[in-house]
Amino acid sequence: MTPIRACVADEFQQVNALIIEKLQSDVAMVENVGHYIVDAGGKRLRPLLALLAASAQGGVTRDDIKFAAVVEFIHTATLLHDDVVDLSTLRRGRATANAEFGNAPSVLVGDFIYTRAFQLMVSLGNLALLESMADTTNTIAAGEVLQLTRAGDPSVTESQYLEVIDRKTAALFAAACRGSAILRGADRARQEQMAAFGRHLGIAFQMVDDVLDYTGDPEITGKQVGDDLNEGKPTLPLIYTMSSGAADDAAIVRDALAQKDSSNLAGVIAAVRRSGGIDYTREQAVKNQAAALAAVADLPQTAALDAMRALADMAINRER
Repeated sequence: MTPIRACVADEFQQVNALIIEKLQSDVAMVENVGHYIVDAGGKRLRPLLALLAASAQGGVTRDDIKFAAVVEFIHTATLLHDDVVDLSTLRRGRATANAEFGNAPSVLVGDFIYTRAFQLMVSLGNLALLESMADTTNTIAAGEVLQLTRAGDPSVTESQYLEVIDRKTAALFAAACRGSAILRGADRARQEQMAAFGRHLGIAFQMVDDVLDYTGDPEITGKQVGDDLNEGKPTLPLIYTMSSGAADDAAIVRDALAQKDSSNLAGVIAAVRRSGGIDYTREQAVKNQAAALAAVADLPQTAALDAMRALADMAINRER
């Protein structure tokens, strides 16, 4: 990630400083939980994407710094809430906030961070941007609910899976890129162009995430293998196996998913590999990566555009 950040390194540090500043509160628990999850690190992929998109369209302004912080706050709030819903205990190689502080503080601090994001956004004074991010946040929340209602359901189709990841993951990637165009007063065509890059990048990123849940090294990913299965998430490797794999392999996956049971994780992974579910998911991720690159093919050649392309490559070739 360091070479990708290079062309916006100073601006990226300003975003991090603003995040720390805006986490300040006279309620100690807010700062404790907020700093705990922010200090855990992570790629800061979404704010980085906002900065790169801005740089590729002419340069990063102070408003872009604020917007990038908004994007990260919204993502952080969703992580706090998701970990409670999913009963997760490990993220980025350490205990989740809910495991460390409890469910109630995690949910409430998530609410605080959501509202802090919108306070910061209001300070930008851009109604079109506020509308875009309000719609995006609503879309993400609906996507999370949709995923919850489909947990443990082996009848979920590939198109239904795509609907979920488009809402819960790709929507914020798209909004990060669209927002940079809105801040510049760009026309609708440019806004859609930038949003398309983010959306397809987000889909590719999530698909690889879903592959890593069955093939990743916990020491590298910071996540336990099989978490998605324990939560009954019908991700694409499983969906493909149930729809296109041999009958025995499909049955192994269907039973484990319906029971939200990873006790036969080795059997599930073997079935998914035999069926081609891992390879198929990676192929679909590569197709979305190509679509992301095509969306910005006519942007002026800049270091920022090179970094966006490198980010698209990283999304499908990463190990964490």
